Amino acid sequence: MKNFKAGSYINQGTFKSLIPEEINRDWVLDDMEVIALLSQADRQLGRLDMYSEHTPNIDLFISMHVAKEAIKSSKIEGTKTNIEEALQEREEIREEQRDDWEEVQNYINALNSAIKSLDELPISSRLIKMAHKVLLQGVRGKHKIPGQFRTSQNWIGGASIADATFIPPPHQEVARLMGDLEKFSHNTEIRLPHLLRIAIIHYQFETIHPFLDGNGRVGRLLITLYLVEKGILKKPVLYLSDFFERNRQLYYDNLMKVRSSNDIKQWFKFFLVGIIETAKGSIVTFDSIMKLQKEVDMKIQGLGARTSNARAVINQLYLRPLITVQKVADLTELSLPSAYKLVSELEHLGILKEITGAKRGKQYWFDEYIGLFK
Repeated sequence: MKNFKAGSYINQGTFKSLIPEEINRDWVLDDMEVIALLSQADRQLGRLDMYSEHTPNIDLFISMHVAKEAIKSSKIEGTKTNIEEALQEREEIREEQRDDWEEVQNYINALNSAIKSLDELPISSRLIKMAHKVLLQGVRGKHKIPGQFRTSQNWIGGASIADATFIPPPHQEVARLMGDLEKFSHNTEIRLPHLLRIAIIHYQFETIHPFLDGNGRVGRLLITLYLVEKGILKKPVLYLSDFFERNRQLYYDNLMKVRSSNDIKQWFKFFLVGIIETAKGSIVTFDSIMKLQKEVDMKIQGLGARTSNARAVINQLYLRPLITVQKVADLTELSLPSAYKLVSELEHLGILKEITGAKRGKQYWFDEYIGLFK
């Protein structure tokens, strides 16, 4: 990595923009600090992947991981939606908070649809554009050509291009640079570990900044997509946005350090620490989920004939830990009075918690489960 060069700044009249070097080339890894961190990151990812394989009903819990990722990734861009709000229906959200709520929902939909598309489509400009289109559908960036690479100059930071923190390459360079990024992600002749590859891809994507809006969110989404596509994770259970959000200034500073000082080593170290910490945190969460599952299962055993209906409700709550009596009735095919009785019993057992205080249309949280993702 000693001879790494981020790119060349070109004069565009009143400002200079960076044209990054192409990344689809040979890379030589010769730094022992990076290699040591890489070994730790691989080990923790292996442990996490094992947990995802051996956790019963793993797909039930992934939706909450995705919701948390959507909230944290969007928060980096300035939205203010918490996990409870993200789980609500649109009509339950106050008018002034709906724009933020919709951006989070779009991120959830973009990530889910992109992961599903991996079955038929590799990571590519086409897949990235599809995810971007979903991300910006009907929200604040809807006029910034969703699903299309930019056709004008953009910038990062600053009130205008004159005081920008960083100015990406001219729009005429975007297609070429994204094509190079795509080739790099699939080039099997490059003998570079996958975790360093995706660190480079994320950095390069953010540096190209191919869209007029939504680049940060798409760039972070790419990390999970890459890990799943390459088989490093069998399930999408690792999301770095929480780490990036908690270390937001370091995140920005380390990306800028590559561009200004050609210091990709520091970016690798930061990224790998993020993998290590996030994987460890996810393992703790899975441990806690399995412990909670056992405790809840023990509690509902005492419901006798209603245990099977209670279990159906609990499984739904693992997917979306918010429910109403009407939803319980629909799930179990019980009458409303019987559904209400089941909800009351789950409330009495401390599994559900009524949160609206309303006489009608009451909502109930699976509070302890939500707490695991805060």
